[in-house]
Amino acid sequence: MLEWYRAKQPYQTLMDDCAALLALAAEVAGAKAFAFRGKACDPFAAPERITVAEAFARFADIGLLATISASGVADRDHLANQARAAGVRIAEDDSWSDIFSRVIVERIEPNLGIGAPTILYEYPIGEAALAQPVAGQPRVAERFELYACGVELANCFGELTDAAEQRRCFEEDMALKQRLYGERYPIDEDFLAAVAQMPPASGAALGFDRLVMLATGAARIDDVLWTPVALPPSPGA
Repeated sequence: MLEWYRAKQPYQTLMDDCAALLALAAEVAGAKAFAFRGKACDPFAAPERITVAEAFARFADIGLLATISASGVADRDHLANQARAAGVRIAEDDSWSDIFSRVIVERIEPNLGIGAPTILYEYPIGEAALAQPVAGQPRVAERFELYACGVELANCFGELTDAAEQRRCFEEDMALKQRLYGERYPIDEDFLAAVAQMPPASGAALGFDRLVMLATGAARIDDVLWTPVALPPSPGA
C-alpha cells in the first residue's frame, strides 16, 4: 500500500496525484493501455469524475440521497425498496450500509474505469468516518476512490481534523457495535489528541500491487507481489 498526505491541500489535489501516478506507471511499464478481465482503460486519459449519487442513478436507477436526511440519518427501508426494484437481492437483516455496499459491488464497480479511469467521489457521510463533510452538503463527505478496468486502486479523504467531531463519530460507531454485537472498544485517545494537532490535510492510500498488475498486464496480483508468500510443499514433494 502506498500512502501519502497533502498538508493544507484540498482532496482534489489527490485526484490529480492519482491521475499522474496512473500515467507514470504506464509509462515506466511501457504500457499503452491497461486491461483486466476483458476490460480496458487508457491510463493517460483524464479520469471521469462522477459522484456516488450520480453513479447510483446511472447504473442502478437509485436515488441515493433521497435515503439520507439532512442530518445524515440513513433510511434503510427506502434504500432497500429501491435496491429490490433494481434487481438487487436484499436480506431482512441487511443494514443501510450493507445494501449500499451490495449495490456498489454488483452494479457500480463493474462499470467504472472503462475506457478511462474513474474517480468516484462524495461518499455518503456514514461511509466516510475519517473524512470531513463537503462544505454546504452535510449528507456527503470528501472521500473518493480511483478505478481502472473495474478495479479499485485508491481510497482518499479530505481528512477530518476536527477532534470533537471525530470523537462523536467514534462514539456513534461504538454505540452501534454495542447494539449489534454486545461489545465496544475503548476510544483511541492518543489518536484524537494527534488529530487535534493536525493541519488541514488530505490523505490517500493506493494499492500499489494492483497498479503494477494493471500496468504489467499480469493476470493475478500474486504474479507481481514483491514479497512472494512461500507456499507449503505439496504432498510427496
